[in-house]
Amino acid sequence: MTSMATGAHAGATAGAGEKGGTAAAAVPELERDIVIVGGGSAGLAAAIAAHDAGVASVLVLEREPQLGGILNQCIHNGFGLHTFKEELTGPEYAARYVAKARERNIEHMLRTTVLDVSPGRVVTAVNAERGIFRVRAGAVVLAMGCRERPRGALNICGTRPAGVYTAGTAQRLVNIDGLLPGREVVILGSGDIGLIMARRLTLEGAHVACVAELMPYSGGLKRNIVQCLDDFGIPLKLSHTVVNVEGERRVEAVTIARVDDHLRPIPGTEVRYPCDTLLLSVGLLPENELSRQAGVRINPVTRGAFVNDQLMTSVPGVFACGNVLHVHDLVDYVSEESAHAGACAARYMQGAAGLAAGEKDLPGAATELAIEATGGVRYTVPSFVSPGRMDDSLRLRFRVGAVYQNRYVSVYVGDRRVTHRRKPVMAPGEMQEVTLRRADLADARPGDVVRVLLEDE
Repeated sequence: MTSMATGAHAGATAGAGEKGGTAAAAVPELERDIVIVGGGSAGLAAAIAAHDAGVASVLVLEREPQLGGILNQCIHNGFGLHTFKEELTGPEYAARYVAKARERNIEHMLRTTVLDVSPGRVVTAVNAERGIFRVRAGAVVLAMGCRERPRGALNICGTRPAGVYTAGTAQRLVNIDGLLPGREVVILGSGDIGLIMARRLTLEGAHVACVAELMPYSGGLKRNIVQCLDDFGIPLKLSHTVVNVEGERRVEAVTIARVDDHLRPIPGTEVRYPCDTLLLSVGLLPENELSRQAGVRINPVTRGAFVNDQLMTSVPGVFACGNVLHVHDLVDYVSEESAHAGACAARYMQGAAGLAAGEKDLPGAATELAIEATGGVRYTVPSFVSPGRMDDSLRLRFRVGAVYQNRYVSVYVGDRRVTHRRKPVMAPGEMQEVTLRRADLADARPGDVVRVLLEDE
């Protein structure tokens, strides 16, 4: 996936010019109740929810020339089964949210790049019409999406010829630009985009020799393995990786080898595949440069923000949702999560206005309990919950660190187990969830930890 950074936020006027010179031109400023950074599925869902919660002034900032984000290049079906109870393509799914936003006359700026988000909720952005400008917001929702891990982040030996693409770049070339990146293809990594592109390239007449995966399990959804590889006779080589790339001007061949339990190539297992294209589907990274600029605390596991049950980050009034928070496997979950973030941002902004009118406390000021991922669970979202502030129930989403069969997902509040549910199969490529109820936290004491873990029985 390509990233979707965009932005808005307003702050201080430009300072005076140097002593003895002409004063510098002031940077234009705007004021909005809520600014949404990103106009993909997450940003649109958050904007719609904030509007429906009674916020009059919502501004969406999007870097691309149209709303919808990465969905616009995902022309395969499989979207919307949870949200709309029907199967849609990516552009169809995006179009429904775009239509909802337009029905509400939600303001948006396209071809707008966010340069900075300050801890004080001032976003500096630039576009061709306004130049550099600032927007001062009552609340900010970060919905910038994610980006692909490039070759430079991998330890692949060999030359640096043309013909090496990330899977998302190849997807854009084929689906948006109508260009075929190559005829003889090898794919490294079994993420969902790589699996989908194996099928897409085959349908366009290319030959996909294999998909190599470093781990002993696939990083994609089971349905994509079946529909995109098995149905087309494309082999999936687990515990394999690329150890060499050949070619000066263009890729001529790649060498794949099996890896051991420590993920090191095993000598003597190398196989050479002549090809003109190598696609990389080796992981997605939340696009959090703006979050770091704002002082948001980042989770080293997800590489997204630490958030509470309101999806608010460590910076008051700054919320995060969608793939910038943690990488999702279904866009339906992105929309659901982001709608919650938009509604909570509206509540925060309205609460801040109420405080000025004499109310006692801001939303989010209640005592929070940490949520700890352990025993096979890699992380949870959110990472904190407040018994006095949360809704009647809270959906905790998490991923496991390996493939597990017939394990129990358990939730403990302090020493008390409140949830114990058996799951037949859990894999890292598929997000899991468990429900935490407000009643479960009724007896929680300050300092108690909510633990989410896997148990044998």
